Amino acid sequence: MRTRAAFPALKLKRDGYMDHSTESQTDRKELKKTMSPAEVWALAVGAIIGWGCFVLPGTRFLPDAGPLGTCLAFLIGGGLLCTVALCYSILIKVYPVAGGSFTYAYVGFGTRAGFICGWALVLGYLCVIAANGTALALLSRFVLPGVFDVGYLYTVAGWDVYAGELAMMSAFFIFFGYMNFRGMDMASSLQLILAFALAGGVLVLILGSVATETSHVDNLFPLFAEGRSPVACVLSILAITPWLFVGFDTIPQTAEEFDFPPEKSRRLMINSIVCGALLYALVLIAVAIIIPYTDLLGQNHSWTTGAVANMAFGRFGGVILAIPGMAGIFTATTRLLFSMGRGKFLHPWFVKVHPKHGTPTNAVLFTLCLTLIAPWFGRSALNWIVDMSAMGTALAYLFTCMTAYKYVANFPDIPEARWGKPVAIIGGLTSISCFAMLALPGSPAAIGIESWFMLLVWVAIGTAFYFNRSSELNAIPHEQMQYLLLGTKDRPLLFEAAQST
Repeated sequence: MRTRAAFPALKLKRDGYMDHSTESQTDRKELKKTMSPAEVWALAVGAIIGWGCFVLPGTRFLPDAGPLGTCLAFLIGGGLLCTVALCYSILIKVYPVAGGSFTYAYVGFGTRAGFICGWALVLGYLCVIAANGTALALLSRFVLPGVFDVGYLYTVAGWDVYAGELAMMSAFFIFFGYMNFRGMDMASSLQLILAFALAGGVLVLILGSVATETSHVDNLFPLFAEGRSPVACVLSILAITPWLFVGFDTIPQTAEEFDFPPEKSRRLMINSIVCGALLYALVLIAVAIIIPYTDLLGQNHSWTTGAVANMAFGRFGGVILAIPGMAGIFTATTRLLFSMGRGKFLHPWFVKVHPKHGTPTNAVLFTLCLTLIAPWFGRSALNWIVDMSAMGTALAYLFTCMTAYKYVANFPDIPEARWGKPVAIIGGLTSISCFAMLALPGSPAAIGIESWFMLLVWVAIGTAFYFNRSSELNAIPHEQMQYLLLGTKDRPLLFEAAQST
């Protein structure tokens, strides 16, 4: 493989286009290789779990599917997403650069597909950050009542928004933004600590819940949500599994920063999905088993999981979930925006790298500004966020699976050729099915009007971004784009191979 020095600074011309930018090809911005396997795994698990694991049992899982229906969805969805992870593992060996699905979509299908996939995945990542951050309002009201819920402003969908909570959540976002600004050494170390705290908090919660006098297996009945068929219960949760397990694909997003061979990423991704499914199931059982869960839901707790922790450990039992809930997905979002900017899909402003810390400073700033908007919509917007972001991640997974299929088809001699095609087909069908269950009216998992509205706004913003950049994007020779995104001209562009065939 040729090094960067093998590519002299050239002005490439195609269809009248001349690259007059001040950034030559040899000035391609790159990120530091500082992330160990443990740190990458911690980033993925922390992103998979986040606050959804602790909030959704009382707001989505038990009301919509019941204990068994939800656990079956975790099992089926996690297994199917492992096929998507295998598709990532095929591509990450060949394209170990920042961008993940966005880069793979360009490699497989060209410029327009790359932008659509990248913008959809940005939506998914931003929504996970927003969901994790806004959950702090629940925690503060439960653990520190009256401290932050001061300065009433307005009500959104039954949730009161307070100035004190807005300030607290904004400080949380700014803190994680600062961690990412300072560099992956600091952010990854913090993420590793939080991931172990998260797993420890879940184990303490399940042990305390099971040891409570009122705990009994009979409390798990009815196994499926009342008034819905078992199939409808499973499908309602299965459709959002792309969002629930979205953290595993933070691993290919940070591939450029690996300090280890990219081949190890396969085991890390599969392991993170399995750990995520197990932790989700343990928290669900801990919530449902302590008293009859239908009675628990009827008590209308603002935070059902925190109420269960209090039953098991006393008035401040919910504190054990405070630190685990801080894990987020800030890092992957900024790396995706950086990669899109480096490839000219977004304004070059996103490509700025801090000279000392080696981090994408403007991408961090943009992510921070967007996430600071989320607290103003109130906590009731969680389900809207989950639904719309699940559609974005399902679309990104589909592009990855299709590109993996094309790669295996074009290179039948690689070791993955024996299983690559069927795995890519299963992963692609999984992505299409999840997307359809959310999009089709009448589906048990069909998204609501609020989610459609927010999704259409995001699509409109993306359309404006694309047309603002389309003339320059379409004029860039694929050879130059290949170097900007992949760092070399040796890695294949599959859509060019298909055209030549």
